[in-house]
Amino acid sequence: YTTLEPCAHHGRTPPCVDAILAAGVRRVVAAMRDPDPRTDGKGFRQLKAAGVEVEPGVLEAEALRLNEGFVSRVRRGRPFVVVKLATTLDGRVAAPGRRYLVGKRALREVHRLRDRSDAVLVGIGTVLADDPALTVREVTGRDPLRVIVDTEARTPPTAKVVRAKDPQHTVLFVARDADARRTNKLREAGVLLTTLPRADGGLDLGAAMRWLGEHGVNTVLSEAGPRVAGALVRGGLADRLMIITAPIAGGDGPPALAGVTGTAELKNLRVRRFGEDVAVEGDL
Repeated sequence: YTTLEPCAHHGRTPPCVDAILAAGVRRVVAAMRDPDPRTDGKGFRQLKAAGVEVEPGVLEAEALRLNEGFVSRVRRGRPFVVVKLATTLDGRVAAPGRRYLVGKRALREVHRLRDRSDAVLVGIGTVLADDPALTVREVTGRDPLRVIVDTEARTPPTAKVVRAKDPQHTVLFVARDADARRTNKLREAGVLLTTLPRADGGLDLGAAMRWLGEHGVNTVLSEAGPRVAGALVRGGLADRLMIITAPIAGGDGPPALAGVTGTAELKNLRVRRFGEDVAVEGDL
């Protein structure tokens, strides 16, 4: 039983089809066809030709959601992007100086999302305001790739994302014309610094997503603030929106999605409660 068609090509490992045949498996139940053009039906054909019974398409919709990151990268050349925001009841994020709006249970869920994501993304505003580590701490899991959108290369060399034990696991996207002295210091600190063209008052986030896709990133969790989150939504780069709402009204924080006009209808809604906080999640 597999969630994806057994591969028929050489990648980091030999073809799965060869291993199945060598093991003497007589029946394969696969949830969905592999969209990778190197396989894309070839695995099923080779198994059938060898006399193996193949039953494809079992629980295909569930498998598509499970494999949504891989499918996005293969078909669209970019990761599947989840934009997560914590807001007040009237749709504002935390004001400067306030670290968390939501409670411990919601925070634990965010760390579970980090563990399940290949990369976590924030903007320079979050780095300067909060100095986040962007690691998995509230649950047992693995740390994702840390991605910082930093147009002018303002990330301090003393930031936690730079001083991490594995700075090469931090990607900084900066403008091609960013200050050379600052970019050189960051490179010397060991982070992976990548230059991008400017767009939409910041960086070309479409180019950033394509770069991540080219480097094998299937899923991105955006924990960025309103400016970057708004740019992802405006640019059609956000695939799912997750809004965690705290039981707080008012405040001095800015609106959650900067520069987003009009409305967007969410599909496949999921509503959950984490203590006193309520999370609404839906596909764009």
